[in-house]
Amino acid sequence: MSQYIAMNRFLVAPENEEAFQKRWLDREVLLKTVPGFVSFQFLQGPEKEGGRLYASHTVWDSYDAFVGWTQSEQFRQAHVGAGQGRALTAGPPVFEGFTVLQDVTA
Repeated sequence: MSQYIAMNRFLVAPENEEAFQKRWLDREVLLKTVPGFVSFQFLQGPEKEGGRLYASHTVWDSYDAFVGWTQSEQFRQAHVGAGQGRALTAGPPVFEGFTVLQDVTA
């Protein structure tokens, strides 16, 4: 079974960057308690279209493990008040999911 990577991309206006980062960095991370979770990265990218690109990058043992997360109580808890975050971003997050076909490590 192949690993699965779930990413959400966000475009954040300069005046909202500090609050957006704080919301992510200060939250309780519940992912570690979910079966099939491998790793999570919160990424800051380049400036783009008058804002800065951010992404959340989560690696799962499988697509089924990712789906299990989205249906879990931990997911519901982690996303309480998620609509409030939209005020900090230029539109909703853009989701992209990928099945890992090759994984080369050191």
